[in-house]
Amino acid sequence: MKKRSFTVLVVSLLIFGGCFYSSTKPSVAQSSNSQLFLVSESEMDNAAAQAYMVALNEAKAKNTLNKNEAQTKRVREISNRLIKQVGVFRDDALKWDWQVNVVNEDTINAWCMPGGKIVVYSGIIEKLSLSDDELAAIIGHEISHALREHSREKASIDLAKNATLSIGASVLGLGQEGANLANLATKYTITLPFSRSNESEADAMGTELMARAGFDPNAAIKLWQKMAKQNANTPLEIASTHPSNDTRVRDLKQIVAKVEPLYKNAKKQ
Repeated sequence: MKKRSFTVLVVSLLIFGGCFYSSTKPSVAQSSNSQLFLVSESEMDNAAAQAYMVALNEAKAKNTLNKNEAQTKRVREISNRLIKQVGVFRDDALKWDWQVNVVNEDTINAWCMPGGKIVVYSGIIEKLSLSDDELAAIIGHEISHALREHSREKASIDLAKNATLSIGASVLGLGQEGANLANLATKYTITLPFSRSNESEADAMGTELMARAGFDPNAAIKLWQKMAKQNANTPLEIASTHPSNDTRVRDLKQIVAKVEPLYKNAKKQ
């Protein structure tokens, strides 16, 4: 009964839109689309803080945390320039406990957890031979995921999906296999396009963020062209949670045209 009551609550919230709002203000690069939030911000931030400490402790244990002082300084200086611009998208982000660290691993990755906890892996810097502008594109993209609260948004969608699927399978007389098939269908008709949307949002906001910070937004295009070469065996877009590299580059060219005046203005100051 509790699960059924919760599902009724979730469906009611979806119908009446009580949990739909935008985490960020509209900007030059994109509009401010509404998002579904069933998981609280404090819950997600607390979980992120714990996960971040685990990641740092693991890196410390491996002696891979901030091994290269010059590299760490470079990443932090670029990040700080970007962080100064986050108030354009949401005022409260200026007060987040921002932290920036570099992990010395060959991994081609970087991330920013809810609340502003950034980690960049040395592999992405070294293997792609990133310029400062290209590195700003990477970090700006990851910061944008945090600003838009994509982790909380996805957790909320999964919460709603799993609750309704569990009850729905029972009502429809489906067994476990039926529920799994329903999950699979949901993934490719709802979750997958939504994930692509998250990436596109982060591309747009991240490119604007770097332009406002005085980094050349054209570097975002160069970055993904490099990524395309690095990932020659990338799956077809229809089977991926990310936009294809070609789609990404095409969209970024349109975004750069919008934010280039911001970059030129920043360079004058």
